[in-house]
Amino acid sequence: MADVTFRDFAAAVMRGDAPAGATVLQALLGLDGDAAAAATAHFQAQMAAGGPAFMGKAMGLRTAVASGSDEEVAALLADCFGLAGPALAGAVRALRPAG
Repeated sequence: MADVTFRDFAAAVMRGDAPAGATVLQALLGLDGDAAAAATAHFQAQMAAGGPAFMGKAMGLRTAVASGSDEEVAALLADCFGLAGPALAGAVRALRPAG
């Protein structure tokens, strides 16, 4: 798969294509298929319930990855995608710049 971004994920979710969104999350966050599908469903539910405020939080993930702590990244991944445990730890590692 070509390089994908959270923009690709958001586009898939906005057009109602949860399987495509899950595929993007697999690549971005290093999740297995089931975890990626669950994370996509969680994101969709949070987006529906939280509206613009939720989207602002989700967009904050970029800043947290670039300049925040692992704890900040983990908190946003947990809130936005419902990740916990090993899946959460793996997703944080997948997002942090190497080196």
